[in-house]
Amino acid sequence: MKTKVLSHSDVEKIIKRMAYQIYENNFGDKHITLAGISSRGFEIAKLLQTELDSISNLKSVLLEITIEKENPSNETTIIKPLKFELKGPVVIVDDVLNTGRAMVYAALPFLNLKASKIQVAVLVDRNHKKFPIAADYTGIKLNTTFQEHVSVETNKKKQFEVYLQ
Repeated sequence: MKTKVLSHSDVEKIIKRMAYQIYENNFGDKHITLAGISSRGFEIAKLLQTELDSISNLKSVLLEITIEKENPSNETTIIKPLKFELKGPVVIVDDVLNTGRAMVYAALPFLNLKASKIQVAVLVDRNHKKFPIAADYTGIKLNTTFQEHVSVETNKKKQFEVYLQ
């Protein structure tokens, strides 16, 4: 059985709130890098970038991180575009934070690039951490069982909804 947890209008409100939080926590900076984990994390990062651009004077850079989520490694983590200048804090964005494994591998390249600050933004935090990752910006926290699955889905209009099954 599939239960809707967040509607598209709920997601829009959450994105707006998260953008304000990101701006407040990085107010003194001139630049910010939003790095979305492919594919839905990248789409959420784009929404955050649009909101940040409308409410702040931060110059934002958008990157896409591709990770083999089932078997992540340094060799399979790719950041696009391949050439970019890292300025300001980095906010790594994903749709669902589950064990934290993908987030660790997403953060590694930015550690190697000596990012001034790395933050994490997720739409849904499931609280099943196996790695020491905590979200700085969370849309919603769901205490789920290991048997339950959280899915963030988009329709043809690029509208997001969150389901629990």
